Amino acid sequence: MNNIIIGLLLIPLSFVTSAASWKVTNDESNVNFISIKKGDIAEVHHFKTIAGTLNDNGEFELTISLASVDTQVEIRDERMGSLLFDVDKYPKLTLSAKVDKKLLNSIAVGESKIATIDGQVDLHGKKVSLPFTVSIARLSNANLLVASVMPVIVNSDSFGLTQGIEKLREIAGLSAISKAVPVSFILNLKK
Repeated sequence: MNNIIIGLLLIPLSFVTSAASWKVTNDESNVNFISIKKGDIAEVHHFKTIAGTLNDNGEFELTISLASVDTQVEIRDERMGSLLFDVDKYPKLTLSAKVDKKLLNSIAVGESKIATIDGQVDLHGKKVSLPFTVSIARLSNANLLVASVMPVIVNSDSFGLTQGIEKLREIAGLSAISKAVPVSFILNLKK
């Protein structure tokens, strides 16, 4: 009888647990981009601080602290923050998307599915819709892994960043810095 009572008391708790939002784990996730200078010198960079949620309605939001850019060169990090991203005025990038609930619910533990999801990127005061082709894997009932299947190309003109790229190019004395930047990611989400 006690087991039945305990079981009945735990039912509401199980609903609360299943309705909890998924949260992006910063330490187990990565958003990176490749800069190309002088026509053929490519370097990989990433952001150290990201956060995000995915609720049970499929509403996804990812926030990236632009001041957390990590290029492995401290002065370049500072210059990207001030001259390119203008972090005092625009401290973060936000990605919002709607993920089909049926898709999420159809992925069993140990399975993955590929989908193209339309997202809206809010960066440097500009909002641009971009398609993201991702692989969504359910590692457990409390763990999702979402990774880009192919890089997303971000064009500096779309976000008003071209002037910042030119400032960086001039300060570094470079002949060119590409205005099209491939971005890829792997996001670990936990309940």
